[in-house]
Amino acid sequence: MSTPQRILCALTLTLPSYSLLTFKKSRTSLFLSFPPPSYITLARSLTFTSSFSHCHPIMSHNQRRGGHRGQSWKEKSKTSMSSSATSSASAVAAEAVSNRIGGLGITENSGQAATQISSAGLSKLFGGNMLENFTVDNSTYTHAQVRATFYPKFENEKSDQEVRTRMIEMVSKGLATLEVSLKHSGSLFMYAGHEGGAYAKNSFGNIYTAVGVFVLGRIFHEAWGTQAAKKQSEFNDFLESNRMCISMELVTAVLGDHGQRPREDYVVVTAVTELGNGKPKFYSTPEIIAFCRNWRLPTNHVWLFSTRKSVTSFFAAYDALCEEGTATPVCKALNEVADISIPGSKDHIKVQGEILEGLVARIVSQESSKHMEKVLKESPPPPTEGAGLDLGPSLREICAANRTDEKQQIKALLQSVGTSFCPDYSDWFGDEEAGDTHSRNADKSVLSKFLQSHPADYSTTKLQEMMRLMREKRFPAAFKCYHNFHKVSSISSDNLFYKMVIHVHSDSAFRRYQKEMRLKPGLWPLYRGFFVDINLFMANKERAAEIAKSNTMVENGSSSTLGKDALADEDANLMIKLKFLTYKLRTFLIRNGLSILFKEGPAAYKTYYLRQMKIWGTSAGKQRELSKMLDEWAVYIRRKYGNKQLSQSIYLSEAETFLEQYAKRSPQNQALIGSAGNFVRAEDFLAIVEGGRDEEGDLEMEREIAPLSPSPSVKDIVPKKEGLIVFFPGIPGCAKSALCKELLTLPGGLGDDRPVNSLMGDLIKGKYWQKVADERKRKPYSIMLADKNAPNEEVWRQIEDMCHRTRASAVPVVPDSEGTDTNPFSLDALAVFMFRVLGRVNHPGNLDKGSPNAGYVLLMFYHLYEGKSRNEFEGELVERFGSLVKMPLLKSDRNPLPDPVKSILEEGINLYNLHSSQHGRLDSTKGSYAKEWVKWEKQLREVLFSNTEYLNSVQVPFEFAVKQVLEQLKNIAKGDYSTPDTEKRKFGAIVFAAVNVPVTEIQTLLDNLAENNPKVNAFLKDKDIVRILNRAHVTLAHKRSHGVTAVAGYGLFLHQEVPVNLTALLFSDKMAAFEVCLGSVNGEKVVSKNQWPHLTIWTGEGVTAKEANTLPQLVSEGKATQIELNPPVTVHGTIEFY
Repeated sequence: MSTPQRILCALTLTLPSYSLLTFKKSRTSLFLSFPPPSYITLARSLTFTSSFSHCHPIMSHNQRRGGHRGQSWKEKSKTSMSSSATSSASAVAAEAVSNRIGGLGITENSGQAATQISSAGLSKLFGGNMLENFTVDNSTYTHAQVRATFYPKFENEKSDQEVRTRMIEMVSKGLATLEVSLKHSGSLFMYAGHEGGAYAKNSFGNIYTAVGVFVLGRIFHEAWGTQAAKKQSEFNDFLESNRMCISMELVTAVLGDHGQRPREDYVVVTAVTELGNGKPKFYSTPEIIAFCRNWRLPTNHVWLFSTRKSVTSFFAAYDALCEEGTATPVCKALNEVADISIPGSKDHIKVQGEILEGLVARIVSQESSKHMEKVLKESPPPPTEGAGLDLGPSLREICAANRTDEKQQIKALLQSVGTSFCPDYSDWFGDEEAGDTHSRNADKSVLSKFLQSHPADYSTTKLQEMMRLMREKRFPAAFKCYHNFHKVSSISSDNLFYKMVIHVHSDSAFRRYQKEMRLKPGLWPLYRGFFVDINLFMANKERAAEIAKSNTMVENGSSSTLGKDALADEDANLMIKLKFLTYKLRTFLIRNGLSILFKEGPAAYKTYYLRQMKIWGTSAGKQRELSKMLDEWAVYIRRKYGNKQLSQSIYLSEAETFLEQYAKRSPQNQALIGSAGNFVRAEDFLAIVEGGRDEEGDLEMEREIAPLSPSPSVKDIVPKKEGLIVFFPGIPGCAKSALCKELLTLPGGLGDDRPVNSLMGDLIKGKYWQKVADERKRKPYSIMLADKNAPNEEVWRQIEDMCHRTRASAVPVVPDSEGTDTNPFSLDALAVFMFRVLGRVNHPGNLDKGSPNAGYVLLMFYHLYEGKSRNEFEGELVERFGSLVKMPLLKSDRNPLPDPVKSILEEGINLYNLHSSQHGRLDSTKGSYAKEWVKWEKQLREVLFSNTEYLNSVQVPFEFAVKQVLEQLKNIAKGDYSTPDTEKRKFGAIVFAAVNVPVTEIQTLLDNLAENNPKVNAFLKDKDIVRILNRAHVTLAHKRSHGVTAVAGYGLFLHQEVPVNLTALLFSDKMAAFEVCLGSVNGEKVVSKNQWPHLTIWTGEGVTAKEANTLPQLVSEGKATQIELNPPVTVHGTIEFY
């Protein structure tokens, strides 16, 4: 029986409602049975309300006894306090807290209760050079076990919109349920028991894990009261005996600022994992809730959506709130549209605040809803027995009292936790506590000996397979090895123990690994937060025979990585993160932009934040509001701090004060900020209509009517009053200089009157891009051909900054190539580039056939693009600059690259990786691989020139390439260019739902009515309806008038066609509208939330479209005319969000 089954089995033993709680022992843990709850009700949806409101709330960080007083962090009003005064106040506070801590005895010789590592053990570990003397031969084996891990990181190959569409499709067909949870803003913390260890994302034995252990230990005191020590010990034993790990979001104010400083320090359990001897098995969410309620651990707020209506409503609700949502309105909206809502045991609003990082939506089994209902009925929320007890100094108090020394902070925290939960400090101070100065870091040869040794079991085989693949493919990851101090007593010359951290440096590694998993389905996943225990040992013949016998057995029950409610195929990995703008403006735009603001100045900062908003697809209105606010922030913080950069870890000390003052100026500012300081009013979070247009944007006000011209709104145009920079993200040999020469000599330039200039990088001395900027200032309306390779984001940012400062647009021209998984240029393209370079003579930059290291130089440029696929490369350029020109390079019907050419290029890439890893950017003529480079450069020339006929035949004619580039550049200059879809999120914020009706049909109907009805003709004769009516729609619900969930409810009908029956025309001297009756979609009647469903066609000066709702009343009062349409006229429209 699995661990979750044991938990559920124990929890299903219900008793009569009058009986007391019954305790049942199971191995080392204590299980409880509860009477069935009576408060669960079923209606349109199921909502399970936490019972914590009936219990004493958990003690906040600044309370030692009593209930929650609603206190929250607030910046002091006097920000000009002198440093001496601040230091004095801090000293007094620290002394007071130190006096309260008192008995902790934080000294070098304290902590006697903790299990310490003996000097003899350490001498055995370090003194004999055991690893160095440990030789790998046929009798050498290794045993590896995953010690702690979090979910695999799956990168969706599809766009966010495609993922959403697939999720809706699966739920609609009854194949799955959508599960949504809150994303608390903290850091990953994993705990595997006091022997298994405490871990951060990529490290252990530091202040991060000490804080995590303290907070988790405090949770037990809050939940269990006087039983806490006993339960802590039992919990540690349970995790160890079952080899389990729990993962949590650690939310605290002491480890640096995120989106908002939390009001309390807490954890929320996000994963429970059985590690066993095979592949990690992750509990489903119902299993996590059962586990956590048994141990009284905090759970997250979760919603389940199991019908098409609920899942479409969820995505619509998010789109309506994505730019202004905070915790209160978001949770309220999701509670209303979800089929099942399970409140978290930690209320985000009370413990963290209103600023909500986001939501995580993932596909789970269709049975998840039934499983969840069963768990909730059998496992009610547990009580909190620690309310009102004196729990001792808080996390913040301890850190404040030990502020000057991290080591003392760690000791104070661990000692405060107590020996029942943390009896051993060896992961933090193992060798130091015994007076040994040796590092806990192990020699890197551990990895090589691990991979050379025979695997002792199946899981070791799979872990070796994973690591070999990652090394072979050169994934950006490190395998850090450490001495395992918990195993000191077991160490001998032929039995060594280590901990390994698999630290993935770039998300590209996860994407690449996923592709490898598709090619090799047996591969284990690459996890986030990945820690492995390793044992190297020598085995005699008998033990070797036992190992060989056990390895022939099929892996037992380790084929599944996910819990009971998981899906078996790739749909199990469908996950999407949905973040809110109110969080992103703080973290991405303010915090992450600090270094750019202080190092590169306000102009570069503006370029940075505008690009971020463009990537996110932020609405134009919000972009304008944020730009105004961020420009003011830049002036404010630079004036206050000068050239000394504000620390990112405490940026909220300044940002929160600024945002609070900015929000108070207007309701619009308050909606933009979301929440600041203590001022939180949920009713102000709804959309605010921008000035200068009607509520829904269909009608132009008559006073603003001007002669209309064809609108270029859907195209990207380079205004003639601006300059244009044409630049080349390429590699030497891509023919950019030859192209620039052709463009310079073409009559008529790009088809307008702007002069065309060029600056060749090889002829410019000094900083090239500064020269381009100077030339731009001198000739602001010219077209500049920047004849220099622009290979990386640093250069692209300079170009963006230049465009902003000199009123120019920029167009990247790139050689067209298929690319590889990790590089936008294929080996075929690289071969052609090298062939061209080695075939030229007298090159101004001396990169030609006479250059002894030309091949190395091209490989260096090639690797500047490493880590980006072709789609990522093109997508980023389009997002930055709005356009992209592709220069044809290779024929599509070419033969494959000859093996000798492919081999010599791969040899060069391998040699480059070896050289750069050891020598960085050192020239190839120097360093330990100089002789290898000379040999390779010679072979490169021989191979390429022996394949001259092939390399010439695969290239498109240069004249054709020039023609294609010129045509694309001309289209951009005159506006005949649409920005390509980069498949990034482009949803935008929803304001209202409506039926979109073709304007031409309405205009035709009005013409027919005017011909046949004198009253209509008299009304329309002096009104240019054709010019005024931009869009025709029937409003279904408006976020401002009807609420978010009312709008979201129409997600069920999104993009569906519905009949619209026009039954009458009503008009007065100020407005006109058709009365409508809506039909059905798939048998379900579409009902407008408006009391009088209508289609507004005209309003007079100063009259808003919303006032058309009054027309029926005006008709009854004789102040308006109604023309019945008998029979009604039927048109068809589609239901859309706006």
